[in-house]
Amino acid sequence: MRFVPMQLLRSSLLLASLLLVVGCSLLERQPNHGRYSQKYDSIPSRLPSPAELQEPQPKTLPPSRQGNRDYQLFGQTWSIIPDARGYRATGTASWYGEKFHRHLTSNGEIYDMYAMSAAHKTLPLPTYVRVTNLANQRSVIVRVNDRGPFHGDRLIDLSYVAAYKLDMLRSGTATVEIEALHPDADQLITPPIAAPAPRYYLQVHASRDGQRLQQEAHRLAEIYHVPATTQLNGGLHKLLLGPFGEAQAAELMERLKADGLHGVFRIQLP
Repeated sequence: MRFVPMQLLRSSLLLASLLLVVGCSLLERQPNHGRYSQKYDSIPSRLPSPAELQEPQPKTLPPSRQGNRDYQLFGQTWSIIPDARGYRATGTASWYGEKFHRHLTSNGEIYDMYAMSAAHKTLPLPTYVRVTNLANQRSVIVRVNDRGPFHGDRLIDLSYVAAYKLDMLRSGTATVEIEALHPDADQLITPPIAAPAPRYYLQVHASRDGQRLQQEAHRLAEIYHVPATTQLNGGLHKLLLGPFGEAQAAELMERLKADGLHGVFRIQLP
């Protein structure tokens, strides 16, 4: 009989335990998890392209091999809904962007903030849902491929491009209605959406010191409770707030000038 050295056995057990912990960590996007290069989430440095704004066409797909088992998190057990047909719910939507871009989702795919996707705690993966922003009646179809959100009473976490199309980037959250979609149902007809109103960024500063501007962007975002980002253009880093509608942009510009930021000007989005 061949005996395994005790030290080797202990090392193997430790490695197996570490792999189990890493696998389970994919279920949650924790704010200070070491696998993320950013401490805080941020808005991307560019807007979605017309192709990226196209919504997916719902179709019948087999269940994902990962992410469809009941799981426990934060002392609570989450049971996966076996069949999403007829599912409809109203609650709070949030969104996630640059920090989580190119990281694994719960079903083993790579998160793309420019894809029409979402995270939900209990819907089967994947499930197509229509999300309607009840504040403006804008709607978007997304494919649920991740688990979350696990913050407060939030119902669904949307990709950046989906949140952009619902016009909820400025507020960060929105009250939405979500409805599961199926290829054989009449509900796949998307309601008409009015032409979008003009949108604007406010440029506050420009500098070659990108790190300093990123710190300033974070400071202004906390003070004025608006999205803030930096953009590199022609060797200069630009600090931008927004995007906003025309009225919101004008109001915030006046506030910034009253607070001593006199070089602010607006840039209309294409």
